[in-house]
Amino acid sequence: MFGKQMPSVARAKDEAEKPFWISFADLMTAMMILFLVVMVAALSSVTQRINQAEQGEKQRSRDISQLCEHLQLKAKGSNATIVVDCKDNRISFGEAGRFGHNQYSLSDEGQSALQGVVPLILDAADSEEGRKWFKQVVIEGFTDTVGSYLYNLHLSLQRSEWVMCSLLDSRSPLQIGLSAERQQQIRSMFLAGGVSFNNAKDTNEASRRVELRMQFYGLKEKEEDLKPDVPVFASTVSEKCQLAMTR
Repeated sequence: MFGKQMPSVARAKDEAEKPFWISFADLMTAMMILFLVVMVAALSSVTQRINQAEQGEKQRSRDISQLCEHLQLKAKGSNATIVVDCKDNRISFGEAGRFGHNQYSLSDEGQSALQGVVPLILDAADSEEGRKWFKQVVIEGFTDTVGSYLYNLHLSLQRSEWVMCSLLDSRSPLQIGLSAERQQQIRSMFLAGGVSFNNAKDTNEASRRVELRMQFYGLKEKEEDLKPDVPVFASTVSEKCQLAMTR
């Protein structure tokens, strides 16, 4: 008699526990589904931002290439000595952009090439693509490897500074025809920076040169609208360079 009652007690206990385990399993399943939904949404958001960044970078590259190629065509028609390298975003003047040994002033031909290319650069900066991406132009002076590093560093700075002076000094022929607005645009866009004999050429003569390096905003800079704080200097017709402008 007692042996027959035991299964009934076991069944009752088993049946009482079943609802708990079923509810717990459903809860875990629901939590897992919720976790998967959240993960899918997060991954979708990250993927969308990555795709937007990739598309933005591609558009930036196309805009800069179009700007540079347009500048390249304009420069070629303006002066045969001007060379616009759209791969490295550099502007050089060939032999016209070379300096004599221990000299920091350009020849008349070099000044003419500089005078021809600056308005083209300013026009490029005012274009639709330029207003979006054109950041600044760094004037880089180079030297040969003869002499000490510090001497050449100083000489390279003088060469880039002299070019900057050619753009702003009231005694310079490049000032002819430049409006006050253009002069202020040059002040805000052009920077002088020497680099000594970095990237020396095959010969000493070719190494003693000046180049203009165009810089453009990065995609993140543009998204965050990061603009460099450019000091505003009063424009004056009597502005003079501290370097001797005569050769």
